[in-house]
This record gives sequence, C-alpha cells and structure tokens, in this order.
Amino acid sequence: MKFSNPLLLQIPTATNGVNRLDFATYGRLLQHCTDHRLVRQGKQLHARLVLSSVVVENFLASKLINFYSKSSHLREALKVFDEIPHRNTFSWNAMLFGFSFNNLHVETLKLFSLWLSSPSAYAKPDNFTITSVLKSLSSLFPDLNLAKMFHCFVVQNGFDSDIFVMNPLVTYYSRCDDVSSARTLFDTILERDIVTWNSMIAGYSQEGYYEDCKRLYREMLGLEGLLPNGVTVLSVLQACAQSNDLVFGMEVHQFIIANDIEMDLSLCNSIVALYAKCGSLDYARELFEKMSEKDEITYGAIISGYMLHGFVDPALDLFREMKSVGLSTWNAVIAGMVQNNRHNGVLELFREMQLFNLKPNSVTLSSILPSLSHFSNLQGGKEIHAYAIRNSFDKNIYVATAIIDTYAKSGFLHWAQRVFDQSKDRSVIVWTAIISAHAVHGDANAALDLFDEMLNNGIEPDPVTFTAVLAGCAHSGVVDEAWKNFNDMLLKYAIQPSVEHYACMVGVLSRAGKLYEAVEFISKMPIEPSAKVWGALLNGASLCGDVELGKFVCDLLFDIEPENTGNYIIMANLFSRAGRWEEAEKVRDKMKSLGLKKIPGSSWIETSGGLQSFVAKDASNERTQEIYELLDRLLKLMKEEGYVSMDEVDEESICN
Repeated sequence: MKFSNPLLLQIPTATNGVNRLDFATYGRLLQHCTDHRLVRQGKQLHARLVLSSVVVENFLASKLINFYSKSSHLREALKVFDEIPHRNTFSWNAMLFGFSFNNLHVETLKLFSLWLSSPSAYAKPDNFTITSVLKSLSSLFPDLNLAKMFHCFVVQNGFDSDIFVMNPLVTYYSRCDDVSSARTLFDTILERDIVTWNSMIAGYSQEGYYEDCKRLYREMLGLEGLLPNGVTVLSVLQACAQSNDLVFGMEVHQFIIANDIEMDLSLCNSIVALYAKCGSLDYARELFEKMSEKDEITYGAIISGYMLHGFVDPALDLFREMKSVGLSTWNAVIAGMVQNNRHNGVLELFREMQLFNLKPNSVTLSSILPSLSHFSNLQGGKEIHAYAIRNSFDKNIYVATAIIDTYAKSGFLHWAQRVFDQSKDRSVIVWTAIISAHAVHGDANAALDLFDEMLNNGIEPDPVTFTAVLAGCAHSGVVDEAWKNFNDMLLKYAIQPSVEHYACMVGVLSRAGKLYEAVEFISKMPIEPSAKVWGALLNGASLCGDVELGKFVCDLLFDIEPENTGNYIIMANLFSRAGRWEEAEKVRDKMKSLGLKKIPGSSWIETSGGLQSFVAKDASNERTQEIYELLDRLLKLMKEEGYVSMDEVDEESICN
C-alpha cells in the first residue's frame, strides 16, 4: 500500500542537495497514523527514517514507541527505545506507557526499576511516570504496605499536589482493601475532577461498600459544574445490583436517560444485570431483547438473574440460544444449577462443556464439586482433585474449600484433613470448611480444637465459622461451649447473631434435652423466629418424645411453611410413638388433603459399575430380593446389638 497524496505532500524533500528532515512534520504524521490506526503507513514512515540514516532521538522515538505500542507491536517499540542514544523523560514515559497500555505490568515495573537505577540529569520521573507505575502496582501488588511506601515516594518527589497522580493513588488504596485511606486521600484533594470522584466511587463499589458508594454519588449530584458520567453510573449500578437496591438503581437509570449519557455495551449490561438480579426479570428481558448488540456478559447477566430467582428452564433456554458460549457463561449456568439443586443436570452440563474443548478453571471446579458431594461421588471428587493439582487450581481457596467439603461429605474425613494440612493460604474460608467437616461428623472436640487453633493463628472468625462451631456443639451436646461461643459473637467479635445462629443454639439445647430452656431462649430472641428455629425445636421435641410441645411447634410450622412434608411426618410419628393413633392419622390425612407426598428416602453407593441410586421401597433393581434379604439380616443384627429402629422418622438438623 502506498501513501495517499496528501500524506506524501507533507513529507519534506531534500533542499539544496542536503538531505534535511523536518522532524516536526514526521512527528505529526506518526501521530496521525497512531490516531487512525494506519499501521502500514506508520511503518513506512519509520522505514524512510532508517533509509535516511537518521539517528532517532527522543522526540521521534517517543512518537514511534507510542505508535508501535498502540498497534500491539511491542517488540518494535522496545527496539526503538533500546536504540535511543540519550533517553529523556519523554522516551522513558513512552515505553512505560506502552507496557502499561498493553497490560504488561511486570515489564512496566521492571523498566521503572531500571530507570531509577540509571540516574540522569535529563531523565527524571514525572507525573505521567507515576500514573503508569500506579496502574501496574494496582494490578499486580494490592499490598497496603507497598501502597504506603509508594505514597511516601510521591510526597518526597513533590507529586502530591498533582491530580493525575492522586487519582490512581486513591484507586491503589482501594485495591489494597484500605478504603478508609483512599477516602482520607480523597478528602485531602482540594480540586477534584471527574476522575477523582469516579476513583472513589468505584473503590467503594468494588470493595463492597455499597451504601458509601451510593451516598458519595448523591453528594456528587449536588456539585455545581460536575455531573456523573458513564464511568460513574457504571460503578453505582453495580453497587445497586449487589445490594439489591432496585429503587436507587431505577433513579440512576432515569438519570442516565435524562442526561443523554452514552449507552455503550458495558452500561447496557449493567442495567440489565441490575433488573435481573433484583428480580425484575420481565423488564430485564425486555431490555435484553431491545439491545442491538449483545456479548457474553449480556447473556450471563440475564441467565444469572433467572438462576438466582429459581427460573432454571428459561435460563437454560436462553443459554441454548447462544451461538458462541465462553467459559464464563458455562460457569454461570453450572453454578446456577447447583444453587437450584439440579445436580443431575450439572454433571450432564459439565460433560457437554468438555465436548466443546473448554478447559475447566477454578470457578468451574468450585461449582462442580458440590454436585459430587450431593451424590457422595468419591471417585469423581478424586478426579477433580487430581485435575486441580495438575493445573495448580488446588491453591485456590474456593477450590480447596470445595475439595475439603467433598471428601468430608463422602465420609473420607482424613482426606479432607490432609487437603487442609497441605493448604498454605489458610483463609477463614478454608478454616471454616475443615471445622464444618469435623462438626458434621459429630466430632465437636476436633471442631473446637481447630477453632481455637484458627484464633491462635490470628484469623478472625466470620458468621459462617460460628455456624460451623455451633453445629459441632449441637451434634455432640456440648452446651457450655455453645453458650460461650454464641455470646462471644457479639461481645468479642462484633458479629450480630443471625437467625441461623439462633436456630443452631435451639438445636444445641434441644438435643441436650433442655427443651424449655430452648423455648425460653426463643421467646427472648430480638428477631422473629423463622421456620429453621421452630424446626430445630420440633426435632428436639421429637427426640425427647414431648408430644405437647411438638404439637405447639407444628401448629406454628404448618402456618409458616405448609408445604414442608417433613413437619407432618415428624408430628405423625411423634403421635404414633405416644400411642395417639387417631391424631397421627389426622396429621397424615391433612397432608394428603393438601396434595403433599413424602419424598422417598434415597441414597447412593459407588460401585465398579458407577454410581447406584437406591430409593426407599423401590423394587426396580434386578437384585431387589437379595438387597431386601440382606437389609433384613442387618436390621436383626442391629436389634441384637441394642439399636432401636425408628421407621419413617425424618430428623433434619438445621446445623447440617
């Protein structure tokens, strides 16, 4: 391809036989090629310089580096940089920007380090330097100590009054999970621009401070001469979606329309995600259908919304419509199936995904493992574990947690403990997983010992940790330890007990036979007792044979959750064991009149032929007679050993 005539006319020719080049004109032409992505023409300009035996100094070198960097030709950019005889600040910055622009953050920091180790009177870092370096630090090293050190470097070199430096520094503090320092820095900036406000609002949104994000947005609306832009509302919409604040989100949507903010694809996706996540699915779908351009994020937003609110089939229908499905959408669908207890479909989807030659990542593994736990599929769990090790996903805390949970629920507690022992990054999530594993196996002592070890290692417990600890206490009837940990939640760790924690405490007291202490505990609850709380008390009444208390609780539960068959079964069996047959029959009749049926008990066993499912009273297996004969022999052995069988009793622990 040749240059167009206008470009050729701008290139000066030799004058008086001397080959003199107008560097300013070449600079303008290179900038034109950069802005308009004229890659071949830009290379031809560079070739003319080479043919003219020109030693490219800093001005033209910077233009060439910028051109090659924005054209994704970093190797050529670096070659130009290396050939500069005496580099100045502009050329260093051009190369730093080139690496940063292409997200080569390690190279950015290495080049900056090289610059600092090669002091020159002509090349000293300036505000543009700091901007590129801060972007790389934020991406690679969200470390608070490093952020403070670099902040000191900024102050020492006199850049603390430069808005272009302060803005990315606010972002860096937020990325280091120190939103407080980010806000302090934000407040010290006297002349804030739109980027300053966006940096702080985005910091709040990305770090989960959704109310602060919305509050700062409100404050920004009251400013004169400065209005939120597309970047601002994008962060605020994400905060509204995550906090399920549809009303505030609708206000932001109206602001976007009223102020003619450009509706690019990212903004459209965020609006669809807001309505979908907040349950306004019909409107979200309407917006989705009206979008002229859709990408994988668009589909993921509406599919995730359907899954979140239990509409699995519409989500799958939309998923099947997609022509090109990336791994993130497969992960969203698999995770949604797990959340909706469609475990059979999960395994089928996982196999189908592999047919498309998509390689599972850590998100895929942490999503698929709960389905393997559901089926007690130990072999499948081992295979996923092996895959995770081969691909270094076992170091991911969510994968490690899911593996621990899978082994524990498959009955291999020692393997769960082994995975935990090999984990180097033991966050509160990993600690909670192993504590819960021992708790559900009824080993309260091990669970409590691990909890103490966690505290001694300086790990602060979270609400889920306390649920696991209280579960262990409930399984083993350790009342004093349960009271101590329950009281410590608020007094020692400032964690407000939730309804799950109250339900666990009711379970602890009920299992220990302290039924009326449990009733008194419920009466003093500062929050409304849920079905989980009353269900824990009903299980306690069933264990202790307290018919009147059971009847009182069941009457409440029949109103709260009339379709829960478990409550009817427990009450009917409680009446039967007390010899009150007529009342037992009335409960069963009521259940039938409502069209409710007891869900048959089922179990799985892993054999050489694969995973075998067994359903109570099922006779479809070809070896049914042998199975029931063996079961009869086992029941006789149990009775001889002193075990009492309680036929058809469904006892569900809320803490499981």
